[in-house]
Amino acid sequence: MTARITQALDDGPMSRFQWGAIAICVLLNTLDGFDVLVMSFTGKTVSGEWHLDSGTLGLLLSSGLAGMALGALLIAPQADRIGRRPVILAGLTLAAAGMLLSSVSQNWQQLAALRLLTGVGIGAVLACSNVIAGEFASRRWRGLAVSLNSTGYAVGATIGGISSVALIDRYGWRAVFLAGGLATLAVIPLAFRLLPESLDFLLNRRPPNALSRVNELARRMGQPELFALPDREPATFTSAGGIRRLLAPGLRRSTLVLWGAFFLVMAAFYFVTSWTPTLLVQAGMSATQSLTGGTLLNLGGVFGTALLGALAARYALACVLRTYLFVSAALAVAFASSTDTLVLAFCIAAVIGVAVNGCIAGLYALTPSVYPAPLRATGVGAAISVGRVGAIIAPTTAGWLLDGGWTPLALYVTTGAVFCAAGLLLLAMRGAQPTAKTKRGTEPTPTLL
Repeated sequence: MTARITQALDDGPMSRFQWGAIAICVLLNTLDGFDVLVMSFTGKTVSGEWHLDSGTLGLLLSSGLAGMALGALLIAPQADRIGRRPVILAGLTLAAAGMLLSSVSQNWQQLAALRLLTGVGIGAVLACSNVIAGEFASRRWRGLAVSLNSTGYAVGATIGGISSVALIDRYGWRAVFLAGGLATLAVIPLAFRLLPESLDFLLNRRPPNALSRVNELARRMGQPELFALPDREPATFTSAGGIRRLLAPGLRRSTLVLWGAFFLVMAAFYFVTSWTPTLLVQAGMSATQSLTGGTLLNLGGVFGTALLGALAARYALACVLRTYLFVSAALAVAFASSTDTLVLAFCIAAVIGVAVNGCIAGLYALTPSVYPAPLRATGVGAAISVGRVGAIIAPTTAGWLLDGGWTPLALYVTTGAVFCAAGLLLLAMRGAQPTAKTKRGTEPTPTLL
């Protein structure tokens, strides 16, 4: 009976309930996209009010990313022990508190500390919501489900850019943080009521009332109920041991490849998304035009992530992702060379948004398939955390390099090289997704070159 339920998830048609669970995860990522990139849209105004140099602004841009690394590394792995749902609810609470308090911060040090707090919550939510989206999707639509999750992130970033233009002009930068905090707060009761717990978690960890909770999910998916939970099958991996288990012989190479790819791609991605509005101002555009350019970049991400998911349903995800990475490298250079022409810069900004957001979505979609259920949140959280190190370093380093005389063109060319390096690194991985014979919750067998 257990095999029948898990097989229905893997190979059967997607039920309305499964799509609904994924939709809730997309909504959570929409809020996260707003909350993460709010600093990039308000950075120029905050910098002007408090007379900050580029290095200090870079620290503000990186503080939220540092918090996300901590949340993904320290809080997200708890989802393999206590469940995906409670970790997501706790992360939403932290993010809402951080955003609301940021709206009343009195100096850049306070704002940096609150951005760190916000990031901790967002890091936990991002890791766990991607895991839930993948676990409730069938094998065929798993790549699309996680990519749609990333589409929510791009939608939130786009909403953040559009609303920032209106809110900053009329009410000031604090209103942008307040709006994000109130929106995050409002979603907590919705997630509490509608977000389901992972079936894989219930079958593997078996918390109190596991049988009744499994049967509730079975009913909602139109599947027969269980009379009793079966005996536990021997597992190659458990959630105990955390990072050490990720580096066990069967997973070590896949883990190291993913960590390297996350580090490089997130460094490049967060440089592009964090600094583009500010660098457009330095190139001679007005503040409103720069925000428009940043918004177009994120708007392109909506289509880029959805397109990646559609392609992944037909072609090998790793091949699609590598193509995205090489295209992103070329577009980064083209964008930096186009800032003298407004219309051309805006067009390329939208296209580069398609590519770079698709790179992130591809990594998020690829990672859960590498790890068994008892380690899935830990594996995804660790990969995201390593990626956040790159994301933290990139905006801060860019600020220091600008203060040291680097041009925006030089920074974007360097970013293109980083995207290329990530694409080459992923050549070491092929077929990381489970084969048709792999059972949910057991060790996958990635094929590595």
